[in-house]
Amino acid sequence: MKSPKATPLKPSNVTVEKFYTDHAGPLGLKLLTGGNSLSRLIQEPTVNRPGLALAGFRRYFANKRVQVLGAVETSYLRSIEPDLRKQRYDELFRYKIPCVVLCRGIRPEPEFLTAADDRGVPVFQTELVTMKFISQATLALEQLFAPRTQIHGCMVDIQGIGVIIQGESGIGKSEAVLGLLERGHSLVCDDIVCLTLADGKELFGTGKTITRNLMEVRGIGIIDVAALFGVAAIRAEKRVDLAVTLKVWEKAGEIDRLGLDQGYMSYLGIDIPHMDLPVRPGRDIARVIEVAALHTKLKLSGINPAEDLQRRLMMQMNPRL
Repeated sequence: MKSPKATPLKPSNVTVEKFYTDHAGPLGLKLLTGGNSLSRLIQEPTVNRPGLALAGFRRYFANKRVQVLGAVETSYLRSIEPDLRKQRYDELFRYKIPCVVLCRGIRPEPEFLTAADDRGVPVFQTELVTMKFISQATLALEQLFAPRTQIHGCMVDIQGIGVIIQGESGIGKSEAVLGLLERGHSLVCDDIVCLTLADGKELFGTGKTITRNLMEVRGIGIIDVAALFGVAAIRAEKRVDLAVTLKVWEKAGEIDRLGLDQGYMSYLGIDIPHMDLPVRPGRDIARVIEVAALHTKLKLSGINPAEDLQRRLMMQMNPRL
């Protein structure tokens, strides 16, 4: 089992600012107060409706989550006496809650905003109905909290198979990617692959936003892949199905000639099929990577030529089998 050198990232440091800047558009978030307190941490990847806490029962109050108020909570608050309502506001914001979101376009009372501002709690408003916001916000938070890492290498999409290409500097990764782009395949990212673990079982790769669509080619410099090869040559994100490591032919060591022993590369605890591909002058490495991806696609569909050959040999040696 091989493990790549990776730069781990810490998804636990998810701030309200990160949540807001990344998802304000899809969630329709509008900041009402607390713009100076967006550095507050969201410590749990889900949301909470603080109905019981507002009613006075706070023994199991999930104060580390984004707090969501809908029509039920606001109707209750409007039904109680003003002095008690103000007391409930103060008690709510006494906790170090990350932020509060009011759904259905509900406009909070001035006392609510004052209490939030006194404690430095950001308050947002959205036009989404409560359950729709909760559903979308939970997915957004799960994505922000998902385990992630970075590795050096390139990633391409070859007929639906996401392939990570690694190897020492100068071995020809970019040249291989260019060859694959000429064959109609798509670039996911160059130089740095950002990996995210989704639902604890699937790895997805993407690139840095600042370098998206761009590649570095030695001797030429930075090229715009979309401008040169068309928008179809770009893929923003792809599931990882295969990893290949390019190695100098003399340093490749013993290579499995039949492919019976499947190697794996571990990323974030997920084992991805892996192949060492020897490189030497005259070898069309882009074509070899393409065939490796198509071979992986066949194996995923249940076809394994190496095992089929082994069965034929065993039957020839012992026809009774």
